[in-house]
Amino acid sequence: MDLTIGIIGFGARATLRDEVHRPGEGSRVTAVCDPSERARDDARRLFPEALVTDSLDELLASGVDAVMVLTPDDTHAALSIRALEAGVAVFCEKPLAIDLADADDMLRTARRTGSRLYIGHNMRHMPVITLMRGLIQDGRIGDVKAVWVRHFVGHGGDYYFKDWHADRRRTTGLLLQKGAHDIDIIHWLAGAYTEQVAAMGELSVYGAITDRRERRGERMPDWFSVDNWPPTSLTGLHPVIDVEDISMVNMRLSGGILASYQQCHFTPDYWRNYTVIGTEGRIENFGDTAGSEVRLWNRRHRGAADADETFIVPEVVDAGHEGADALLVAEFLRFVRDGGLTETSPVAAREAVAAGILATQSLRGDGSAIEVPELDADLVAYFERGQVEVSAA
Repeated sequence: MDLTIGIIGFGARATLRDEVHRPGEGSRVTAVCDPSERARDDARRLFPEALVTDSLDELLASGVDAVMVLTPDDTHAALSIRALEAGVAVFCEKPLAIDLADADDMLRTARRTGSRLYIGHNMRHMPVITLMRGLIQDGRIGDVKAVWVRHFVGHGGDYYFKDWHADRRRTTGLLLQKGAHDIDIIHWLAGAYTEQVAAMGELSVYGAITDRRERRGERMPDWFSVDNWPPTSLTGLHPVIDVEDISMVNMRLSGGILASYQQCHFTPDYWRNYTVIGTEGRIENFGDTAGSEVRLWNRRHRGAADADETFIVPEVVDAGHEGADALLVAEFLRFVRDGGLTETSPVAAREAVAAGILATQSLRGDGSAIEVPELDADLVAYFERGQVEVSAA
């Protein structure tokens, strides 16, 4: 029998519907909730047999097995907690929350209610990342000691400075909103969480653009174009812009591992570069899509040298984020139906949020290092068991 799925928020990330709506194959969308009339019209057209409403209570009362919270960041915690309290399994898009107390409350609520919580960190399923992690786990570079990440966000102006993303009340900042993915992957590749962060950042470009307007009823595809260049020529930016468009954070992870993350929203190209250095070599990706290269150096060289080995990022199924979205949703549905361990982790999602939030606090202060508070060990253990209490294991 198909799992019945409710979608909360039918905007840009609702493209996940293509992976979850598979009638007769295990899951189908039976309810959609969104306050936007345009979104509800779209939902009625795509799902004529589903309940379409602007009432969360009505959606939750419809008897769905699980919900997917695909709304703006500042609403994730409240909506997810209401669904968890209703006994419904929750897929929450990253970041978990924009406030650390809210993130911790989500985890505690999931444990108290026993409702299953899953976080949409799809990059854990991206082929370039799984390739690099596999090399690390195979011991090809020894013990990881450093992770350096550069994120060139070439679409930053269109993606993040023309709507709610530009308002820190809705996101905290892009070091959290955009960086939560990369911080999570830093932790995953290193096998350790951040203990201390220190950061710097600026609103260097987009704050000086005076052409602003509200875009109610519009969505990013309505204004996106690669012809919107250079960044200083952009028009129609969000009326409120108070998040940084360039930021840099240094992190000390447990075990003495060091990491750095740089993010820039006005580059001409759009990709992520990861360098992971171990006690016996290093790996680095050149491109992050199918056909790109991951290069490995594990012999000593004089000066710059060609890689000792090169690995090609494999082709994947035709799905979002290099096939990661399909794998992400499949894992979520399996988790709802059968439980068990997952590649994504609510604890890891919380640790990414904590590092991003406190790094933002550091960069908006004097750049001093800030300690990341630890989660209760018993709560961590609950999630490491696959959200199963000891008595029920």
